[in-house]
Amino acid sequence: MDFIKEGIEPFIKALNYNIFALGEARITPLSIIYLALLTWMLFYLSNKLRGVLVEHALKHTNLDVGARQAIGTVTRYLLLALGLLIILQTVGINLTTLNVVAGAVGIGVGFGLQNIASNFISGLIILTERPVKVGDRIEIDDVDGMVTAIGARSTKVKTNDNVTIIVPNSKFISENVVNWSFDNRMIRFHVPVGVAYDSDVNLVKKLLLKVAHKSRDVLDEPAPSVRLKKFDESALHLELWVWSESKMQSKSVLFSDINFAILEEFRAHDIEIPFPQTDLHIRSGQFELKDNSILVVDEAEN
Repeated sequence: MDFIKEGIEPFIKALNYNIFALGEARITPLSIIYLALLTWMLFYLSNKLRGVLVEHALKHTNLDVGARQAIGTVTRYLLLALGLLIILQTVGINLTTLNVVAGAVGIGVGFGLQNIASNFISGLIILTERPVKVGDRIEIDDVDGMVTAIGARSTKVKTNDNVTIIVPNSKFISENVVNWSFDNRMIRFHVPVGVAYDSDVNLVKKLLLKVAHKSRDVLDEPAPSVRLKKFDESALHLELWVWSESKMQSKSVLFSDINFAILEEFRAHDIEIPFPQTDLHIRSGQFELKDNSILVVDEAEN
C-alpha cells in the first residue's frame, strides 16, 4: 500500500500544482480539467435541451418551425451564460476578479473580434425580430435558397443544388434581403414571351391564359393575366402573370413547365417566336451574282 501511495503522490501533487492565482482562486491542472469537463457537459446538455424543446415540447403548439428554432436557440444561449457563471463560481473563481480580463476582452473585441461580435449580435436580432426564419426562401447577394439553420455567428442556406452556403449574420442586418416567404407563401411570377408583329395578339393572350389554367402549380385565384409590356425592334414583348404557392422553392421548374406548354401551343397555332434580325434597304444600285455571292454595283460607276 505504501508503494501505491508513493506512486500516486507525485501525480496528485502535479494535479494540484499552482499554475497561477486569479484573485483568491488557485488555478491548478485539476481545476482546469474540472472546468473543461463541466463546460463540455454544459454545452452538450444545453444542445440536447434545445433539441427536446424544439422537436417535442413546442411541436404541439401553434408556433411554426422558425419560431420554435428561435425560442430553442435563445434558451440555449441563456442556459450557457447562466451555466458558465455557476461553473466559474464552483471552481472558486470570483467574478469580480475578472474585471481586468473583461476589459482586455473588450479591447480585443474592439480591435480583432469586431466581426465575430457583430455577427453574434446580428444573430440575436434575427432570432428576436425574425426577419428571416428557418424554412424561408431568401435571396441575398448571389445566394438563393432555403434557410435551414440560424446560429450564433452565421446562417445556413441550402440551394436547389443541395449545396449549403454559410452566410454571416451581419449580412442580413446590413444588406437588402429578398424573403420570398416572409408572411405569405403565395407569389406572383412573371413569365416573359416574345411574338412576331404579325401575330394575333388576342389569340396569343388566349393561349397564354389557357397554358396558365392547365398548369397544376398555378392558382386560379388570383387569376392569371397577360400584359403587353413593350414594342421591340423585332418582337412584341408580353408577360404572363401567374400566382403559385407550390413552386416557391423551385421557380425554375415552374418557368420551364410553362415555357414548354407555351411553345407547344404556339407551334400548334402557327404563332411565330421571332429572333433578332436586321433588314437591309439599298436605295440605289444593282445586284450582280459573282462566285455565289451578291455584289452591289453603284449605278454612278456605270
